[in-house]
Amino acid sequence: MTPESDLENLIACPQCDALYRVEPDVGAARLDCDRCHSVLIAPSRRAGIRIILLALASVALVVGAATQPFLSIRRFGLERDATLLDTALAFTGPLFILSLAVLCVVLLLPMVRLLLSLYVLGPLVLARRALPGARTAFRMFEILRPWSMAEIFALGAGVALIKIVDLAHVTLGPAFWMFCGFVVLLMIQNTLMCRWSVWKALDQ
Repeated sequence: MTPESDLENLIACPQCDALYRVEPDVGAARLDCDRCHSVLIAPSRRAGIRIILLALASVALVVGAATQPFLSIRRFGLERDATLLDTALAFTGPLFILSLAVLCVVLLLPMVRLLLSLYVLGPLVLARRALPGARTAFRMFEILRPWSMAEIFALGAGVALIKIVDLAHVTLGPAFWMFCGFVVLLMIQNTLMCRWSVWKALDQ
């Protein structure tokens, strides 16, 4: 059994579950897993500011993607614009529940994670004490990560558009490009996030 005092210096690889002991004075060193080469620790002084800026830009893109036309379909002289919100509200019965579920994992949960990251990292970047409940907020940020599926929806939408173009004339709206930019920013934010550094800062 590992003494409880030593648990703070242990870190598990998120990919292969390999366990490592990290020295308290690791500083700004980058540590990778010897087994699967996943990044374990990648501290950066400017990463917090970049993540906050990315989160603010992502929030703006989410709002635009939810309210602006996502695509326009024209067939036999009839044209219809559709937003993500219109699509969710257009169905009834079981399909309505399914549409709301898709809307949650595509827009709502990513938005919640962005707000949680701002709540947790904002004071830390300004070298101030963490806000009340910051540890719980960051834990929720991590729990919701597997359920944030914006990139999966973008891939599925791309495949669906390839199928539709043979049946009707499809014009991509501004929300489509906003959503693509939002997905890219999310991927960059996840790359910059060093969770070990955030937990250490919250402990202090």
